[in-house]
Amino acid sequence: MSAAKSYNAEQIQVLEGLDAVRKRPGMYIGTTGNKGLHHILWEIIDNSVDEVANGFGDTVTIQLLDDCVARVSDNGRGMPVDKHPKLKISGVEVIFTQLHAGAKFNNDQYSFSGGLHGVGASVTNALSEWLYVEVARDGNLYRADFHSPELAGGKVKSGVVKNPLTLVGKTKNQGSRVTFKPDERIFKGEKFNYNIIADRMRDVAYLNRGMTIVLEDLRMPLDGGTEKKDTFCYKGGIADYVQYLNEGKNTLYDKPLYVEAKEKNFEVAVAIQHTDGYSENIYSYVNSIPTVEGGTHEVGFKSAVTRVFNEYARKNNILKEKQSNLLGEDFREGMVAVITVKMQNVQFEGQTKGKLGNPEVRQKVETLVAEQLEELLQMRGYKSSAEKIISKAMGAARTREAAKKAKDIARQQNKLNGANLIGKLSSCSGRNYEINELFIVEGDSAGGSAKQARDRSFQAILPLRGKPLNVEKAPLEKILANEEISTIISALGTGIEPAFDITGLKYDKVIILADADQDGAHIRALLLTFFFRYMRKLITEGHVYIGMPPLYKLQKKDEILYCYDDEALEEGQKKMGKTALLQRFKGLGEMNPEQLWDTAMDPAKRSLTRVTIEDAAAADRRITVLMGDDSAIRKDYIYRHADFNKIDSFKIKAED
Repeated sequence: MSAAKSYNAEQIQVLEGLDAVRKRPGMYIGTTGNKGLHHILWEIIDNSVDEVANGFGDTVTIQLLDDCVARVSDNGRGMPVDKHPKLKISGVEVIFTQLHAGAKFNNDQYSFSGGLHGVGASVTNALSEWLYVEVARDGNLYRADFHSPELAGGKVKSGVVKNPLTLVGKTKNQGSRVTFKPDERIFKGEKFNYNIIADRMRDVAYLNRGMTIVLEDLRMPLDGGTEKKDTFCYKGGIADYVQYLNEGKNTLYDKPLYVEAKEKNFEVAVAIQHTDGYSENIYSYVNSIPTVEGGTHEVGFKSAVTRVFNEYARKNNILKEKQSNLLGEDFREGMVAVITVKMQNVQFEGQTKGKLGNPEVRQKVETLVAEQLEELLQMRGYKSSAEKIISKAMGAARTREAAKKAKDIARQQNKLNGANLIGKLSSCSGRNYEINELFIVEGDSAGGSAKQARDRSFQAILPLRGKPLNVEKAPLEKILANEEISTIISALGTGIEPAFDITGLKYDKVIILADADQDGAHIRALLLTFFFRYMRKLITEGHVYIGMPPLYKLQKKDEILYCYDDEALEEGQKKMGKTALLQRFKGLGEMNPEQLWDTAMDPAKRSLTRVTIEDAAAADRRITVLMGDDSAIRKDYIYRHADFNKIDSFKIKAED
């Protein structure tokens, strides 16, 4: 990959000015909650990653400082410091004050880039209380200071420069450093989460082989600090990534299959390793951006795998002449794969960049991956791996054919009929699936209260009479034989992967309503593991929720206040005084129907948490660690992440 000869302000193309970012931040970052806070950090990090990924420098450093300040540095070329020929301000000021301004709209400076919309740095600036940029370039050190635009008379003054770019000294370093404080008026006290950032940076390092990413938490503990420091650098790239994802799983072969290919302005790399499990887990990326909804690159990859392994099986007389080809889902049973594409002129579907839409990519990926995979399987040492993959696929096909269904899982689902629901599901009378809700509750006692409390026109109740099976540790036949799991499958009407069909869903909201104790937390974990492994689209399309029942009830005469955590209780007691009666709910079964309706089921009053997947690969890894068979990696995870020094400051005073 050849570096550009020059990188100056004239390379920065301005599409339009900054417009109303503070007034409508959700248009640019989706939410002003914790996800939005991290989004403005990703925008700055992505700029540094793009610089290093294109061959300019080798290290990106992220530091978390007190007072919710973040600092991102790289040792790249340094942002342009000369004047933009049209705007007559420095390149740095253009980048941080003009929406849709950057050097990524053409391909002169960056062969591949994740930040294609050109809104990142300016949006981060607009939503920060203050931000300053330091540029080390050509032996000189420059600095520019910005402060947040303010609302004045209903108009937005955007992109305010406090101190223009100024030469402040000499330096032997090279690169850029951005330090900023998100505006608390926008983000309402949200804090950067070290583990969320670490998970993402680990992924980025795997996807950019040889890049070093340093993450350091310099905050005090009271400011969210963890005293952690991690350095991520992986010489094996995504092959190492697949092995990391499969830690704690039983793999069919030790060494992942890894192929890569390049043609003009296009690169693809794939790593594959099969486990003895049943679910497929494919994680795809474009220019280091996760494409959680897949796209044309995934379609091409799947076609290549199916074609290559069928041809291998025939050439090696594993599949006989009269036998039909195996299906793609047969080869993908138990597969964990990472596919990463680097390309220009990316067409993502939606601002969230969740799905690749370029139609030409399908054929490119299929052709390149198939060619390289064919060559790999002919190499010494890969024959055993290929035979194990085909053997597993043939087992999946035999089971599928025995049930005379085109889908692997359909062989068992003919057993899951309405009889499973008799005496269990209390269905709703309405047939408008767009508003119907299914509450999955813990035990008959809670189920009885929920059935009395609900609005029968759109709320259905499914009590669990025991804990669901941990599907992470069980074979498919045992999963489908589990009464609680089979009841849930029957109630939802979608089937499970790979025959999952979202169009069969009978409820828009699937709400897990469990007690706020250890058993309740375990049930939530078991159900979410099942949904993630076998009904993932329920989560990705926003149908799964966690109900939030209150922990406490405060009452003073006719005034009643429900509190959902200790902080809310403390505030409530200050408000209502010491004479208020306190009731601690040990479980949903202790609440009468009126209380349950008011606090957890009434759409106008309840609190629900929608379950989302920010990083599917990180979620997969976390489930394997916490719900899998390997107790050693689970113990290590707990020791690294649990806060054993936390002291509960809240005390409940016993009342006579």
